[in-house]
Amino acid sequence: MAEIISAAELQDKCEYDAELTMQLSKHYKQVITLLGEDANREGLLKTPERMAKAMQFLLKGYKEDPEQILLAAKFHEQYQQMVVVKDIEIYSMCEHHMLPFFGKAHVGYIPRDYITGLSKIPRVVDAFARRLQVQERLTTQIKDCIQKTLNPLGVAVVIEAQHMCMQMRGVQKQNSFTTTSDFTGAFANNIATREEFFNIIGSKMH
Repeated sequence: MAEIISAAELQDKCEYDAELTMQLSKHYKQVITLLGEDANREGLLKTPERMAKAMQFLLKGYKEDPEQILLAAKFHEQYQQMVVVKDIEIYSMCEHHMLPFFGKAHVGYIPRDYITGLSKIPRVVDAFARRLQVQERLTTQIKDCIQKTLNPLGVAVVIEAQHMCMQMRGVQKQNSFTTTSDFTGAFANNIATREEFFNIIGSKMH
């Protein structure tokens, strides 16, 4: 008789590496114990495994190739006006404290000879965000990937994010946003082009 497994178990087998989950779980159990908790009490029995799976999901960007994401839907098109995908939700992990930062990314580019599928831009953002990051590097990585892969006339990336390392600890400033930006080509060299981009995303800027 074939083994019957639940949908959740099937998802686990597809998404998580069993050996990695086991090794991470051992370490997380030790961390819980070192912090003064009883890792064997009922509420914490499965926490190390959940943490192991959560981290694999939160950092799944290491297994993705952003350039290949764009190349999978790269189309020749004679269109040389601005393409903007704004309000892309981002969730990332600060590499300094391994606490989340989250917000929105706004990405624009001006095609030279090629465009990409619109869904690929958010996927590229996610592939870089789902790694241990700093916001500044994340901004530049997205810009560089699009510039290298599509060779457009210019790329613009703006990220607005809130950082738990500033809100939950440290200075504990609850309403602070961090904004980073990076530009190439027409966006870097032409003030009017850059201003048009900021006008398009401006209603969401903090």
